[in-house]
Amino acid sequence: MAAANVRVPVHTADAILKIEGACRIVADVLQHLQEYVVPGAVTLELDAIAEDFIRTRGAEPAFKGYEVDTKVYPYTLCVSIDEEVVHGMPSQRVLKEGQIVSVDVGVQKDGYFGDSAFTFAVGAISEEKQRLLEATQESLRLGIEQVVDGHRVYDIARAVQTCVENQGFSVVRELVGHGIGQHLHEEPPVPNFVPGLLHRNRYPNVRLQTGMALAIEPMVNLGLFHVHTARDGWTVYAADGKPSAHFEHTVVVDGTTPRILTEW
Repeated sequence: MAAANVRVPVHTADAILKIEGACRIVADVLQHLQEYVVPGAVTLELDAIAEDFIRTRGAEPAFKGYEVDTKVYPYTLCVSIDEEVVHGMPSQRVLKEGQIVSVDVGVQKDGYFGDSAFTFAVGAISEEKQRLLEATQESLRLGIEQVVDGHRVYDIARAVQTCVENQGFSVVRELVGHGIGQHLHEEPPVPNFVPGLLHRNRYPNVRLQTGMALAIEPMVNLGLFHVHTARDGWTVYAADGKPSAHFEHTVVVDGTTPRILTEW
């Protein structure tokens, strides 16, 4: 089986403490930002607030300078508004009442990484958007419940997908969660859907072991699951233009009780 060929880091207790240290800063950044995510806020200013907060804690922004296929990401945060799914770039855009905005942040400290995302309501939002946020958060919670020694990646995927689709929403297929530790993205990939037979080599059904660290991150669309990438080469948005929500936690496999390291 393909899963047997995937080498997933199993972290020592000391390494997990360091991951936890990075994750504590990640959680504190998101908690700090919530008072600034209001109508009239400029997304580039949110980015500056986050970077200053992280550096003041003696850590480094994990996303700033991150390179993918020769493209280098220049910001601390990913700020994705309404139909933007992930990787939205901070700019002079001003947040407006009724929008939802997904803020994704990563931190590196002492050679280890933490990663989390939260979708905020900007002022009062529609009932439809509120249901989307609640469903996405619930799917993350149910996925995390499967982070148990002896379970498998598809147990997480199935829990997320079932929750989302039972409420009439759709799970993005092109982007998935991941392992995390000494690198921001490590094995294994953690899809939010159970892959079809032809795609299971890409997403091996890895058996979870105590000491593994996973970034679980449902990306849920109000409409269809199809997405496109903007001309900036980073921003991923829902192809049908309908809103999308994104919640993420870094979680450690710890016997029968998942440990959420980015909770706030």
